[in-house]
Amino acid sequence: MSYLSLAPFIQKRPWLLRWMRPLSRWYFDNSGYRKLGLKADDLIPEESESVQLALKRLPPKEAYDRVFRMRRAFQCSLAHQLLPQNEWTTPDQDYPYLEPIIKEIEAERTEREDLESMIIKKRTTSSAKGGH
Repeated sequence: MSYLSLAPFIQKRPWLLRWMRPLSRWYFDNSGYRKLGLKADDLIPEESESVQLALKRLPPKEAYDRVFRMRRAFQCSLAHQLLPQNEWTTPDQDYPYLEPIIKEIEAERTEREDLESMIIKKRTTSSAKGGH
């Protein structure tokens, strides 16, 4: 799930961050997923192995809440309605709960690949006698 991100570039420049923050708030408010009660991590496609493994690693309460949010959003979508405003997801509630687990899984996978591709050389007898 690697993708190009401008976030580190923007975060290093305070003037650009001040300019982009209102734009990002406007974008998230108008994207509509919060009006259906969803969080940003609910929108991550589930097709990749990393995401499926991350979903299995979720705590039971978080997994239940995710399924509830998805079903409620699906019902709202079928009815062509939005949730009442008091049930919308607020920016404080929209924290990344799945993305840190996905990053951890991808780090484990790259570490495993690095260890599996490591070449081990056998010491020769002359270097073994010679010392350290």
